[in-house]
Amino acid sequence: MDSGMLAANASPYDRLVQALALIPISYYLFAALFIFLAFLYTFLEIHFLHDLLTLFRGYPVTLTYNSSSHLCQSLLSNCNILRGRYSVTPWLSGPHLQTVFLSVFGRAPPVTYRRHLFLTSDGGTIALDWLTYSDVTEGRSRVIDDSAAIKRDKTPIMIVIPGLTSDSSSAYAKHLAFNMARNGWNVVVSNHRGLGGVSLTSDCFYNAGYTEDLRKLIDHIHCEYPEAPLFAVGASIGANILVKYLGEDGTNTPLVGAAAICSPWDLLICDRFINRKPVQKMYDRALTVGLKGISLSCLVLQTGKALQSPDLLETLTSMLLVFLESLRLWIHFIGVQAVLIMVNENIILATTPRGGHLAFYEGITASSLWWVRAVDEFFGVLRTSPLIKERQKNFLLFYCRSKAAVWQSHCNLQLMKGHIWMLWKIDW
Repeated sequence: MDSGMLAANASPYDRLVQALALIPISYYLFAALFIFLAFLYTFLEIHFLHDLLTLFRGYPVTLTYNSSSHLCQSLLSNCNILRGRYSVTPWLSGPHLQTVFLSVFGRAPPVTYRRHLFLTSDGGTIALDWLTYSDVTEGRSRVIDDSAAIKRDKTPIMIVIPGLTSDSSSAYAKHLAFNMARNGWNVVVSNHRGLGGVSLTSDCFYNAGYTEDLRKLIDHIHCEYPEAPLFAVGASIGANILVKYLGEDGTNTPLVGAAAICSPWDLLICDRFINRKPVQKMYDRALTVGLKGISLSCLVLQTGKALQSPDLLETLTSMLLVFLESLRLWIHFIGVQAVLIMVNENIILATTPRGGHLAFYEGITASSLWWVRAVDEFFGVLRTSPLIKERQKNFLLFYCRSKAAVWQSHCNLQLMKGHIWMLWKIDW
C-alpha cells in the first residue's frame, strides 16, 4: 500500500525517468549512432542516398558556350565525355570524402619523372619533371637530370601548373601525367619555386598572380621544341596563374589550348567562403599547415640549419606572412585580368553538381579521375581539329559546381566573348 501511494504521489518527471530506465541500453547506443551518422552525412555533404535512388546513373555535365562559335560546336560534337554524365564512385559520394581521399590515398599510378632544372634570370630554380610515352612503356628506375624530349620533336607537349602546396608528386599530377603520356604526349610538370625538393635559390617566391615564371617557362619550352604544339593545364592556384597569363598575353601566347581545373577564380570570395563553415575552416587550416611546411623546408634548405633559435622561427613566420600577403595583393587583379582582358568567342564552361577539389573519382575502385579523361579527350580533339589551324586561338575549359557560381560564370562568359575554353570548378 505504501509503495502504491508513493507511485501515485510520484511526479510525472519521476515516472518518465523510471520509464526511460526500463529501455535497454543498446537502444540508446543505436539511437546515438544513428544521430551521429546523420550528422556526418549532413556535415560531409554526402549524397549516397540520392545516388542510390537514381541507381547511380551519374550527373549530367552542363555546357555553356557561344552557340555561334563553329569551333566550339565542332569540338563538343566529338567530346563524348563532356556530353555524357559524371558517375561518382559510390563509396566516395561526397565532395569532402573525395578531396580527403585524393590527398591521403590518391590511388596514383607509379610515375618516375625525368628532371630538368630551369634557371630564371633572377637566380631562381624551377624543377621541370618530364614524362613521355617511352617513360611509361619502358619504365625508369630513377630521376635523372636530362632533357626530356628529342629536339625538333613534333610530339605535343602538355605543361602542368600545380596548386598552392602541391608539386609533381601530388596524386592528381601523377594521374594526369601518366594518362597523357600513355596516350602519346610529352608531359612536363612545372614545380613552383621552392617545391619539388628543390632549394629556394632566389628572394622571389610564387603566388596566385605572379605569371612571369610561367611566361618564361612557356617561351623556353617553345624555343627548345618549336615544332611541338604546346598545351597547358592549371590546377587550383595553378589555374589562376594560367588564366591570368592568358589574359595578359592573349593571342601572343604560343599555347594552342589550355584547361583550368578547379580554379578559385576570385580569391577574395574564396577566402570568405572557406571560413564560413566548420568543415570549410578545416581546409583553411590544412592549407596553412601546408604553407608552413613549405616555408620551413625552404628556410632549412636556405640556411642548412635546424629551426631551433627564436630568430629563425621569427624569420619563418615573417616569410609565411609575406607569402600570404603577396596572395592578397593580387586578389583583385586576377579576376579583372582574366575576365576583362581575354576577349574571345571560343570559351566553353563545363559544370557538374558533384565532385571534390581536383578529386572527381569514378568507377568502383576509384582508380581514375573524371576530369583527367575529359582533358585528355578535349585536347586530343582540339589538336586534330582542322579549324584550330585556321583560327589559331587558345582554349581553356571552366568547370564549376555550385548553381550560384554557374550563374556568375555565365555573366563573366558574356564579358569574355570566348576564345579560351575553360574548365572551372568552384569548390568549398
